[in-house]
Amino acid sequence: MKIIQCISTIDNSSGGPARSVTHLIQAILDLKEPIEFDLITLKSNNPIINKFESSLGNIVFLDSSFFGHAKGMKYLIRKKNDVLFHGQGIWEIPVHQMAKIARSKNIPYLISIRGMLSPWALEQSKIKKNIAFKLYQYRDLKEAVCLHATAPIEVENIRRLGFKNPIAMIPNGINIEDFSNIIPKKISNPKKIIFLSRIHYKKGIENLIYAWSQIKKDLRTSWCIEIIGNGDQKYILGLIAMIKKNGLSDEISIKKPVYGKEKIEIFRSASLFVLPTYSENFGIVIAEALASYTPVITTVGAPWKELETNNCGWWIDMGIQPLKNALIKAIESNEDDLLKMGKNGRLLIESRYSMNSVALQMLELYEWVLRKKNKPKFIDIYE
Repeated sequence: MKIIQCISTIDNSSGGPARSVTHLIQAILDLKEPIEFDLITLKSNNPIINKFESSLGNIVFLDSSFFGHAKGMKYLIRKKNDVLFHGQGIWEIPVHQMAKIARSKNIPYLISIRGMLSPWALEQSKIKKNIAFKLYQYRDLKEAVCLHATAPIEVENIRRLGFKNPIAMIPNGINIEDFSNIIPKKISNPKKIIFLSRIHYKKGIENLIYAWSQIKKDLRTSWCIEIIGNGDQKYILGLIAMIKKNGLSDEISIKKPVYGKEKIEIFRSASLFVLPTYSENFGIVIAEALASYTPVITTVGAPWKELETNNCGWWIDMGIQPLKNALIKAIESNEDDLLKMGKNGRLLIESRYSMNSVALQMLELYEWVLRKKNKPKFIDIYE
């Protein structure tokens, strides 16, 4: 079996999908099954990885044309038996190229939606997306042998748009082995709240700043907030100005992105992780925080109802007031309560979101598509 995956970029600056895709491919290769992977992506300055550990995995970096096409993609692909294409994300020109080539060669293909059909996402650059939907995106999705969603709400969003394809609901996973199972010692002077993600307006960072400014000063004194990540410099300067205007420069800081072990240590040192997002198909940083024994506050824009059902955080409505209320509850909680929530979060990730369990599900999906084995339980069939 050979899987040819395509994603527009695996650069460190590009966010969660690049990490989840590369880590998942490596996890499937680690299963030692007779399966090969080619990952096709555009060249970038700082890719997450340059090659896989297994000789059965290959990364192909292609130059980009002026219009965003991956140069030479069509010459890489030859019609073979037991081959499947898997595109990561929509609206991206390289993934459209993949789908078009697959149809021309009668090769089955999957597409992972990556949250890009949520109501909020569809409202962004709406005119351009409507044009792209009519020109190519609708056909690319409609003719996929299966679509991949990472959460039940994403399945609903896909069905709401009228697509009748089978949908595989497989969450993203994390390498739990990278996260120590020793309970960490949290920084306490001051206690730390972190936002660690791409710095982008869809993440709701302004709401975090405004919500914090509205909490009484005596409650905030033993806490600080670190906003960690990369993004458009003009946008970051606007956030810095907002922090200064609200007199919070001593309490809220914006720091450069971190990776690998340093990132994990920051997750483990924090008493609370906050992602006040407007839209998230999964939110891999939430899983990473929970794996680090750190309770989470996030919005209903992320598919993490389990924060409430497993008592490991707060799953709140969007907006300043709900975020303010959750922050007050968190900073008024005693250390034992926060530790209990942290332990609950770690257990949730170990039981449901380890990369090994996700890799087994994705392998099962590939075998179902190519070899017509029994339908996996996580496949939603339109009726």
